[in-house]
Amino acid sequence: MDGRDWKKFLLPYEQAVEELKVKFKTLRGELKSREEYAPIEFVTGRVKKISSVLEKAQRLNVPMDQLESGIEDIAGIRIMCQFVEDIERLAVLIRSRQDMNVVYEKDYVTNKKPSGYRSFHIIIEYPVQTALGMKRILAEVQIRTLAMNFWATIEHSLNYKYKEQLPSDVRARLSKAAEAAYLLDQEMSSIRGEIVESQKMFEDNSNLVNKVLNNIQELYFYHRVREAAQFQLRFNEIWETEDGLSALSSDIEAAISRAKGEHN
Repeated sequence: MDGRDWKKFLLPYEQAVEELKVKFKTLRGELKSREEYAPIEFVTGRVKKISSVLEKAQRLNVPMDQLESGIEDIAGIRIMCQFVEDIERLAVLIRSRQDMNVVYEKDYVTNKKPSGYRSFHIIIEYPVQTALGMKRILAEVQIRTLAMNFWATIEHSLNYKYKEQLPSDVRARLSKAAEAAYLLDQEMSSIRGEIVESQKMFEDNSNLVNKVLNNIQELYFYHRVREAAQFQLRFNEIWETEDGLSALSSDIEAAISRAKGEHN
């Protein structure tokens, strides 16, 4: 092992992971605001531990002075999607970004690994602005469905336990589990429209409830205590059934409009 300061060596990778997590979470929020559906379910990230970097360098015969170019996933971002179709859409979005450069892609969704592993990997070059200036580093973005991620997490744990030498019976059972996860993704895709519509209805209702309660508070601001209390009672009666929420919202908005007119 060389005598480098590993803490300083990993700093740009840690910064990249934090920045990329923020950027993809922001992308999720923007897509939901614009389209009411985002292909991103959630985002995680990590920087490889020193022991993992050294183990991979040894396995791939990467010289210690070439770690930055030879180990492409020291910084890793994982993006989970609900549906297989979301993976390609997200890949298109990443390819079109100007704040990162796609180096190459590995499609393990269409071409699964022998173990059954499925995921879509994009190696990107990402510029990090450090205290010493701009540094371009490599990072790996993994895009998976929730089912793919569940299976991959279990496989990773078992490989760690058996040091990459899985017993044949465990490999066979993992392979069957991988196919089951794939079939689950296919089944979810077949009812994608119904699922997305249900999620949209839930989101719309949640937004309406928030709007009604905020507007009731606004009436208190204008000292319309009696009206606010009456609307609160109506809300308490109907919010569980959802019937009448839209009408209630319209009535409260009309009351706020009158209150503003009198206030001015």
